[in-house]
Amino acid sequence: MTTDLVPIVRIAARGEGITEDGRHSPLSAPGDLLAVDGSLVHGPHHVDPPCRHFPKCGGCQLQHIDDASYAGFLGQRIVGALAQQKIDAPSLAPAILSAPETRRRASLRAERQGKKMLLGFNEAQTHHIVDLKMCAILHPVLFALVAPLRQLLHPMLRDRRAAGVQMTLVDQGVDLLIEKVEVEGLAAVEALNDFAVQHKLARLSIDDGYGPQPHWEPEPATVTLGGVQVGFPPAGFLQATAEGESALVAAVESIVGDAAIVADLFSGLGTFALPLSRTRRVYAAEGARDAVLALKAAADRAQRTVAVDHRDLFRRPLDAAELDRFDAVVLDPPRAGAREQVAALAAARKLGRIAYVSCNPSTFARDARTLAEGGWRLDRITPVGQFRWSTHVELVAAFAR
Repeated sequence: MTTDLVPIVRIAARGEGITEDGRHSPLSAPGDLLAVDGSLVHGPHHVDPPCRHFPKCGGCQLQHIDDASYAGFLGQRIVGALAQQKIDAPSLAPAILSAPETRRRASLRAERQGKKMLLGFNEAQTHHIVDLKMCAILHPVLFALVAPLRQLLHPMLRDRRAAGVQMTLVDQGVDLLIEKVEVEGLAAVEALNDFAVQHKLARLSIDDGYGPQPHWEPEPATVTLGGVQVGFPPAGFLQATAEGESALVAAVESIVGDAAIVADLFSGLGTFALPLSRTRRVYAAEGARDAVLALKAAADRAQRTVAVDHRDLFRRPLDAAELDRFDAVVLDPPRAGAREQVAALAAARKLGRIAYVSCNPSTFARDARTLAEGGWRLDRITPVGQFRWSTHVELVAAFAR
C-alpha cells in the first residue's frame, strides 16, 4: 500500500499541492500522501481550516496548511519566479505573516435574491457570492458591519442586481464605499445617514457610476503614516494590515540605511515617504492626483522635507541622470511592475541602493533580470504575507551596486 502513496512536496502557485513527479492535488499540504485514486492521507502540516466557508469562499485558498508551510509557500513562489529569469535567489529572511482577523480593507460583493441579500467574497473562480456568516481574515470591526449592511442594501437594490462594497479601517473608524447603487428619495438618504451615525462610520460614500461621492463625513477621513495624518481619498489604497505595513516599512528602512536623499517612486499616500522623511530628504513621485494632493498637504502640515511630484512613471519615468541625484530609491509599483522605470534604474551609475517592494513575484523577477543585466546585485529578500491564507505574495528586495 505504501508504494501507492506519493508525498506532496510543495504548494503550486494557485494553491494546489504538487508531487515530485508533477501530479496536482487540490486542498493538500506538504507531507500529505496522495493515492492513485486521488484521495489523501493527511500529514503533519495539514490543519483544520478555521473558517466554515473554506474552501468555497474565494477569499482564502490555503487555510488547510500550517504557518510553516504557508511561509514556505511564499518563499518558494519568489525563488521559483527568479529561477524562471535565471536568477539565483539570495538567502530569504523568515517570512512575516499577518495574524488572522487583522485585514483592515476588503472589497465585497452584494446581490439581492428576492427577500434574501447576499454579501461576501466571490466563490473561487465563479461570480457566485458566498454569504459571509463568519470570516477568519477580516478585522472584527469590518466584519461587524456585514449583517447590518444586508439590511441597508436590500431596499436599495432591485431583484438579481449586484453592488460592490469597499470597507477600509481608517483613523476615525470605517470608511465605507457602496458601488453600483442609486440613492433615490428622502427615505433612502435618511437610511444612509442613520446607518452612518449608528455604526460610527468615518465616511460613507456612494458610487452610482460617476465616481465616489461622500454622503457622510463628519470630519476628514485620515490614515496615519510615519506619524503623520494623511487625508484618505474614497477608495484610496492602504496596506492590507497594520502589521504588514510595519513589516514593509521596517524592511525598506533597513535597506535605505543612512542614505540622506531618497526617492520614493509610486509613493501613493506616503507609506514609505513619510516614515523615511523623519530623518531624510525625500522626493515622492505618484501618478494618482488624489494621492499626490493628500501627501503634499500632509507633509507640508507636518513640516516634513518631502518634495511631491505628480508624475506618471510609466509614461515619464525618471531618467538615469535624475536618479543619480539620490542616495537610495524605494520602488513600490503596482502588480504590472515597473519595466520602464527599471530600465532607467539599470542605467544609473551613481545611485547605490534600491529597495524594491513588490506584490507580484513574476513581474518583480522580470525587473530584477533587467537590474542584474545593468550591474545591480540582489542581496536579500523579505517575504511578507499580508493576505493571510491567500496565494498573494509580497516582498521587499535589496539591490546594491
